[in-house]
Amino acid sequence: MKSALYQNSAIHLDTVGRDRYQHYYLSGRNGELSCPSCREPVRLYLGIEKEPHFYHIYNPDKKCAEAPSQPEPLNAGEVQGFKLPKGRPIGGAVANSAFQAAQALAISSRASASAMPILDNPPDYIKLLETEGFTLDGNQAAAVTQTEGPILVLAGAGSGKTRVLTARTAYMIDVADIDPSEIMLVTFTTKAAQEMKSRLLRYPNMKSNLLSKLVSGTFHSIFYRILMHSDGAKWRQDKLLKKEWQREKIVKDAGRELGFSEKEYAYDLALQQIGFWKNSLLSPKDVKAESDWEETALLLYEHYENFKQQHGLFDFDDMLTGCYELFRTNPDILGMYQNRFHYFLIDEFQDINKVQYELIRMLSAQSKNVCAVGDDDQTIYSFRGSSPEFLLNFENDFPGTRLVLLSQNYRSSNEIVAAANRIISYNKKRRRKEMAANMSAGLPPVVFFPHDEEEEATMIVTDIQEKIAEGADPSEFAVLYRTHAGSRAIFERLASSNLPFRIEQDAESFYERRTVKTVLGFLRLAIDEDDIEAVASVLPALFLKQEVLTDIKAASILDDCSALEALGKVKTAHAFQMKKLQTAVTAIKAMKGISPFTAIERIEKDLGYLDYLKKRGSEGNKLEKGSDDIKDLKVAARSFSSIHALLEHADHMAAMNREIKSLSKHFTSSITLSTIHRAKGLEYKTVYIIGAVDGSLPHDYALDSLRNGDPAPLEEERRLFYVAITRAMERLYISVPSMRRNRSANPTRFLTPIKKDLKI
Repeated sequence: MKSALYQNSAIHLDTVGRDRYQHYYLSGRNGELSCPSCREPVRLYLGIEKEPHFYHIYNPDKKCAEAPSQPEPLNAGEVQGFKLPKGRPIGGAVANSAFQAAQALAISSRASASAMPILDNPPDYIKLLETEGFTLDGNQAAAVTQTEGPILVLAGAGSGKTRVLTARTAYMIDVADIDPSEIMLVTFTTKAAQEMKSRLLRYPNMKSNLLSKLVSGTFHSIFYRILMHSDGAKWRQDKLLKKEWQREKIVKDAGRELGFSEKEYAYDLALQQIGFWKNSLLSPKDVKAESDWEETALLLYEHYENFKQQHGLFDFDDMLTGCYELFRTNPDILGMYQNRFHYFLIDEFQDINKVQYELIRMLSAQSKNVCAVGDDDQTIYSFRGSSPEFLLNFENDFPGTRLVLLSQNYRSSNEIVAAANRIISYNKKRRRKEMAANMSAGLPPVVFFPHDEEEEATMIVTDIQEKIAEGADPSEFAVLYRTHAGSRAIFERLASSNLPFRIEQDAESFYERRTVKTVLGFLRLAIDEDDIEAVASVLPALFLKQEVLTDIKAASILDDCSALEALGKVKTAHAFQMKKLQTAVTAIKAMKGISPFTAIERIEKDLGYLDYLKKRGSEGNKLEKGSDDIKDLKVAARSFSSIHALLEHADHMAAMNREIKSLSKHFTSSITLSTIHRAKGLEYKTVYIIGAVDGSLPHDYALDSLRNGDPAPLEEERRLFYVAITRAMERLYISVPSMRRNRSANPTRFLTPIKKDLKI
C-alpha cells in the first residue's frame, strides 16, 4: 500500500519527498497515520529487502483501496531551518530522489567454493590429530610441521590461524621433543593468550604441568617479566602508571606549566601521539614535529618523560622500550635470553610495531626460528605504529624464510569472500593472494541505499527484527562503523526497540562528546538562563577561563540577575571581547522559541562556534573532527520541533548509554555495535557495514592525504573495509546512504571494482 492519511491529508510514497520517509515512519509509530480506505491505523515499513509501503498495524496482510497519487501538502516540513513545500525537489537529492531498491552483488571470482588442500602423505601426528577431531588442510599441516628456521605464515581472514599456532606448538613439544621452556608464544591480547593455552590442553599428550613451562602472553607481559628479573627494584608494580588518569594528570600538570588550557587541549590525543612515538623508538630528541599540534605534543612528551624519570615511574610502553634498551646496552643479558629461547611464535604479526619487531629480531638473532603468522591485508593499526612493511620485508630481515599461504577461508561464504578478494586486490602495497571459500551460502552481499543516517538505522533495525522473528539469535548480528560518532543513529534506534544489544565499554555517548556538550550547553541556556552547569560548559567556546565562573555566580546574586545575564557582565582585558559576550547573551536569549536545527546554525555562525573549532583545530585527531560532531548533531536535531525536546532526548540517550553498558554484561545474547577496529578477529552470521560513502569509509583524513600525494592512509582504509567484510559468515549488508550529515554523499570508492554489478 503506497498511500496513507496524515493530519487529515492523503500522502503517497511516489510523490512525497524522499527525505520525508523517516518522518512518516516515526509518525506511524506515534499513531498519526491511518488507512485512507478503512481509517484503521497504519505504519510505514522501512526495511532492506522490501520496498517502503504502508501496512495495517493489527492486520499487516490486509489490502485496502489505494488513495490517488497526489502531491504532499505544502508547509509540510522544514529544511535547513526554513519552511518549504515538500512535494517539490529541493537541492536535487535532498527532497525528492526516488527510492532505490537494495541490490545483490553477484561477483564471479576464483574464490569459488573449493575442497581444502590435502597432503598426499600426511605425517603420523597429523593423522592422530584428525582422529582427535583436529582436521588440518595441507597448507595448515605444512605450517605446523616445519619447525626449523624462519617461516612466514600468511593467514588470510578466517583461515584458521589459531588452530595452526596451537597445533604447531603441540607438535613442537610432543613430536619434535622441544623443551616448552625454549618456546616463546606471543599474542596481542591476554584473552588470546588464555585461549591458546586452553586449546593446547585439548591436544594429545598436552598436560598442564608441561604447558606451564611454555612462555606465553602478550608482548608487554613477557618483556615486563624480563625487566623484573633484571632489576626488580626499578620495575616494581607500584611504580607502574596503570591508570589513564595517572598519565593524564602528568601531562595536564605539564600543560598548565606551558600555559595550555585544560578544558580546550586534547590531552588524551597527546598521550596517544606520545605512545606512537615511543613504540616507533623515537625519543623526544628524535622527533621531528610536522605540525603546530605535534610541536605542543612534543613539549608534553619531554615533560612527561622527565617527570617519570625524576620519580622513578614507568608506563606500559616503557615495558617494551625499556627492554629494548636493556638488550641494546647489555649484550650479556641479551645473550642469556638468546640462549634461553630458541623458538618464537608470533600471532597477529601484521599488527606488530617497530619496538616489538626489533625485540624479536634481537632475541632470534642466533636461532632464526621465528614463526610469524599474520595477514598484511588486515594491517589497520597504523595509529599504534603498526605497518604492513614489517610483514612485507620479513624475508629480507630473516633470510631463508619459507612462505606458507593459508588461503582457505573457513568463516565466510564464497559470495562474501569473492567480494572481499575483488576489493582488496586494488591495494598496491600488498602480497598478491586470493582467498578461497570453503562453502557457498547462496546469499550474495547486499548493497542498500537509505536516504540518510536516520533511515539507515531504521532499515537495519527492521531487518534484524524480521530475522529474529524468523528464529535468528541476537548474537548473530553485528553493526560495524568507522568511528564511534557513526553509531549515534543506530544506537538510538536500538535503544527505542526491545532488542538486546551491547556497545564497547569505552564508547562515550554521542551527546557527552566535548564538542556536542558545548552546543547543548548553549541550548540549555536558551531555555534556562540560570543553568550554571551550562554556563560552565560554554566558557571555553567564548574564550573564557573557568575561573570566571566564580565571578558569574557572584554577579548573579549581587545584581539579582540570571546566570546568563551575569555572563554578559564579565569583565575582560579586551573591550571587543566584552562586547562580544553581550552580543552572545542577546543571541542565546533569542533562540528560545526557534527549532533546534536553526538554533545550532546560529550557534555555529552568530556565536562564532565554527571559528572557535577552527582556532582550536582538530588537535591532532584526524579521525574525530569537532565540526563533524556538529554536523551529526544537526542531523539528530531535524527530528525535533523544540529545543526542550532535543535536550530531553540527549539526556535520555546519555542515560541509556550508561544503562546499556551496565546491562549488557548480563545479556546472554545480544546484537553487537562496534567500530571495525574492535571487531577484528571476531565473526558474526550477519554483518551490517554502515556509512559506506566517501568521507566516512574511507575517512576524510585518508582522502586529504591522497590529495596531498600520500596513498598509504587510503590503502589502510581499504584494508579496514576488507576486515569489516570478512567478519560476515553468511550475510553481508553494505549501506550506501545518499545523504551524510545533511549533504549529498558519494558511494565509497572501494565499491568501484564491483560498480558494474551495481546501478549507483
